[in-house]
Amino acid sequence: MVRARRLLAVPVALTLTATAAVASSVGAGAADDEPGIVVENGVTQPVFGYDDAIRERVFITSPFDSDANGELDIVAIDIMRPAASEQGLDVPVIMDPSPYYSTLGRGNESELKLDQDGDGLLDRWPLFYDNYFVPRGYAVILMDMIGTNNSTGCPTVHDASDNLSPKVVIDWLNGRATGVDKDGDEVVADWHNGKTGLIGKSYDGTLANGTAVSGVEGLTTIVPISAISSYYDYTRSNGVIQRGNNYLASLANIVTNPDRRDYCRPVRDFLSANDGDETGDYTPFWHVRDYNRDVDKVKASVFVIHGLNDENVRPDHFSKWWYGLAANDVPRKLWLTQTGHVDPFDFRRDAWVDEIHKWFDYWLQDVDNGIMDEPMVDIERAPDVWETANDWPIPGSRPTRLWLQPNAGAAGGLSVTPNRPSDPVLSFVDDPAQRETAMVSNEETVTPNRLVYLSEPLQAPLHISGTPELKLGATVNTTDTNLGVILVDYGPAERVQRAGDGVLTGTEQNCWGATATWGGYAEDACYKEVLKRVALTQREVVTKGIIDGVNLYDYSTPTPLIPGKPYDVQFPLLPEDYVFPEGHRIGVIVVGSYRDYGSQADPNRATISVLPERSVIVLPIVGGRTAAVAAGLE
Repeated sequence: MVRARRLLAVPVALTLTATAAVASSVGAGAADDEPGIVVENGVTQPVFGYDDAIRERVFITSPFDSDANGELDIVAIDIMRPAASEQGLDVPVIMDPSPYYSTLGRGNESELKLDQDGDGLLDRWPLFYDNYFVPRGYAVILMDMIGTNNSTGCPTVHDASDNLSPKVVIDWLNGRATGVDKDGDEVVADWHNGKTGLIGKSYDGTLANGTAVSGVEGLTTIVPISAISSYYDYTRSNGVIQRGNNYLASLANIVTNPDRRDYCRPVRDFLSANDGDETGDYTPFWHVRDYNRDVDKVKASVFVIHGLNDENVRPDHFSKWWYGLAANDVPRKLWLTQTGHVDPFDFRRDAWVDEIHKWFDYWLQDVDNGIMDEPMVDIERAPDVWETANDWPIPGSRPTRLWLQPNAGAAGGLSVTPNRPSDPVLSFVDDPAQRETAMVSNEETVTPNRLVYLSEPLQAPLHISGTPELKLGATVNTTDTNLGVILVDYGPAERVQRAGDGVLTGTEQNCWGATATWGGYAEDACYKEVLKRVALTQREVVTKGIIDGVNLYDYSTPTPLIPGKPYDVQFPLLPEDYVFPEGHRIGVIVVGSYRDYGSQADPNRATISVLPERSVIVLPIVGGRTAAVAAGLE
């Protein structure tokens, strides 16, 4: 058995400049003159070399056989760590587990792993983590998820072999699994300090969530960015299919190396046969892909980052996860941005690098820098205008009922005052082809395929924070229909645009870390700036929701509707944190099918009648009913 071997010569002993605070983090029994971590102003300093950092590739045996070939899958990882870790320095690990390193790439510039000279070592490392953190005394690991790049097996789109690929690596780091080098010699991580943090966007962050609910020892923190917390909620919404046509198999095909796609076809066929696209119901197939069910097993701290306008991984993924973390007293932090599916490196770069540096120093290097004494939540209130809060939803947010006041021949109203028994029952006809633009435009005009309820111009700003809910008394004339709702801010403002996730790539670059040349390839930490797409608009779709009528009470078992029977329809909208400005109007648009929300429109073209005595929208208003009355919603 050998140590994880260095590939370059160990540098001469480091001479460290005196600093205000120095913390040594070396192996047990290490000599006093061995290099140590240097901390100044509450953060680790870049005192270790990058061009002489140790690079290696290790192959770890997993307990999974995802392709059912009778052989256990192998997880391949690429490691970079300071050369001082061969001299007794114990270092923590920052790991980005991903299926994308050989296909779609990582980051705004879609960087792929690159072995320029074919020696089995990476010459290009996607993202800035290695350039920035290795000189500060961290090991960085880029993990190829099972079935991708240099790992064996086949992707299963968040079955156990996907979810727990990072756990396999954490087990190896802590001596609980076996890893070898390319020659088959066993490798151990005796340079590791026992602490690992997982970070990543989208699929990568979802792998972090999936590993955290395993409760694996040695996982200290996770940083899920735009990550999924339930794959059912990613592909369905309250029984309505958002992504059909065997989406899981399609994604598995995308992340599989092209030369292995035919080989992995049987695994994709299994996914397609069991994904339940025929109904959209919640079945046992989704249990392993639902991390909210096991949030009570999370032992690691969690730093959640999500876009409130993310149309890929919608914000109910962060909210349900966050509510579960809070219920279990998990140490946590939250950033909410006005952009869509975007990494914080690309929507708030300077502040993000500072914050994630402090976060990892605190949780992985034991640096007492006060980050957990900061406000728990950062929220982007307007383009590049950020506010902080001590929790989310904002303390003081209370569910507040606003009745949907019917008005025959005109737009209805919104009020904290209950409707009267004599108020009219209004009806509309579901139009499966209706687009969102038509739903929210010309809000004063009565049209046959929606109902509109408008407040008067607000007399004071109204702040919502949390998850709104629609409660609707309704009858339909068919055995099934979809029901949707849109919450709209009508009024002019400078807003982040939905196009391109609210960002565009600039031409100027800035750099975050050290540069080196390996294999004839220059690896640097320089990335193009990313700018916000901002425009003055007359309205904003604040949030929305949808439900399948046959899943009103149970997403697992469809129950056909009885034509003409009154039903209590209740479902959540996507979570939000939004301030309606004074002078603007709040709009609630009730529709049937909502094709811009989910791919499954209902073909019945039902006539839907709304019963006024039982129809409210419940908004999580900061200040509750008192704030609603002050804003003029009497």
